[in-house]
Amino acid sequence: MKPAYATDAERWLAVQNRDNSAAGHFVYAVRTTGIYCQPGCKSRLAKRENVSFFADPSAAEAAGFRACQRCAGASRRSDLIARACRLIEASDSAPNLDQLGIELCLSPFHLHRLFKAETGLTPKAYASAFRAQRLRDRLGDKTSSVTEAIYDAGYNSNSRFYESAGQRLGMLPKQYRAGGQGAIMHFALGQCSLGAILVAQSQRGICAILLGDDPEALLNDLQDQFPKAQLIGADPDFERLIAVIVGFVEQPALGLDLPLDVQGTAFQERVWQALREVPAGQRVSYSEIAERIGAPKAVRAVAQACAANRIAVAIPCHRVVRRDGDISGYRWGGERKRQLLDRETALS
Repeated sequence: MKPAYATDAERWLAVQNRDNSAAGHFVYAVRTTGIYCQPGCKSRLAKRENVSFFADPSAAEAAGFRACQRCAGASRRSDLIARACRLIEASDSAPNLDQLGIELCLSPFHLHRLFKAETGLTPKAYASAFRAQRLRDRLGDKTSSVTEAIYDAGYNSNSRFYESAGQRLGMLPKQYRAGGQGAIMHFALGQCSLGAILVAQSQRGICAILLGDDPEALLNDLQDQFPKAQLIGADPDFERLIAVIVGFVEQPALGLDLPLDVQGTAFQERVWQALREVPAGQRVSYSEIAERIGAPKAVRAVAQACAANRIAVAIPCHRVVRRDGDISGYRWGGERKRQLLDRETALS
């Protein structure tokens, strides 16, 4: 598996998200202030062109930067959770709270509360997400068998993994390794008042509702995700399904009583579930969603989860706006977001 935060792009994303679990992997320095910070620092975000990355504080200090006092004040808690993350990542199987607590000299209850406040996840969810990512990396290594990849990723048995393979990968591991080979997805393209629409369905449910101006670009997006999946064009039954979904896009308040094939990290899935609980006609801020999922500090991570959503309208990330009411960004374009919000407000 490639090292965590190996590229500047990954490090910058961690800084943008104020990701405390990245502590211990690197520090970043701001050339305009001469200060270096931990990835989770709460200070105002610097411009990317003014930021440099260093492996550790000593390297930053050797380059002439001094430590951020704001980081130093919160360093003990961040360091503890960073150590917990490293212990989880280094363990062959997920350590339980008692084991982690002994290593960190914390009670299981206090550790659980601190970990969730810092990362937005429980230790168990973090371990599960890390193990799933490690499996994806192992499956990308064609020199080992699928069984070896499963055990190397920390799963204790084939049978236990295969019970939840669909949830973790969206398909069987052999299919994932082969870019979706053998997976069957039905899809259809159509038009709605918001432009072109693509709907795709796996064996588990609706896996994509994509919006855009160019139907071909939407299809390319789906193919890029699963280049070897068997994509089957619309038949009469699926045409009826897309008609239902187009009707839902036109009037989201009607609801969509169809199973969804939702694939994401543990944190993303918590955000997406919270979004589905926001009624049509209501707007919430990113910070409100962060509060609802019990991770009030993870506002930027909530925004990233919204941007990663592939199921437009059914997972209503368009209902999330900035605290000041500005509609902010939208994966499928700000004007489409405005139209959806205006339509829902008028119908509510």
